[in-house]
Amino acid sequence: MAEILLFHHAQGLTPGVRAFADEIRAAGHIVHTPDLFDGRIFDSIEEGLAYIGQIGFDAIRERGVQVADELPRELVYAGFSFGVLPAQKLAQTRRGARGALLFYSCLPISGRWAFGPWPEGVAVQIHGMDNDPIFVGEGDIDAAREIVAKVDDAELFLYPGDQHYFADSSLPSYDADATALLITRVLAFLDRR
Repeated sequence: MAEILLFHHAQGLTPGVRAFADEIRAAGHIVHTPDLFDGRIFDSIEEGLAYIGQIGFDAIRERGVQVADELPRELVYAGFSFGVLPAQKLAQTRRGARGALLFYSCLPISGRWAFGPWPEGVAVQIHGMDNDPIFVGEGDIDAAREIVAKVDDAELFLYPGDQHYFADSSLPSYDADATALLITRVLAFLDRR
């Protein structure tokens, strides 16, 4: 059994994010799903990003880091898109991390936006669609490939399609087949933690 801290995307802690967490719980794992937006759910990515911009990207990311302070250190950190920011920061900087699950987004491990090198012994899975204009078009796939090239236990899974939030069953971008495969891969990853 693994314990996971799962961060939502820019539209908030949607019913689809909650449903995803429930599937992981049903497999016997503990999943924490903090609400970094205090109950707000947005109709679009743009509206969510506008809210994040008002509060500040760093401030919202730090809310996620503070949530971790109340939990054990031996966690798997997971995030959907914007939620990758706190998840990846914690996986790379908080001692005791068991792994990282990065959905639809990935930050580089070198350069200006990096949290530093990937820590030894922290496994990572990265999931995205092969034609997602955000994941592919904005360079996250390049960051993911850098991690896979430099980290011993790192996997990048690409799914056919062009949707960003493809594993959120409450949104029109949902892809049931891709999500089923993603969950199978995530559960195999968690079973090894």
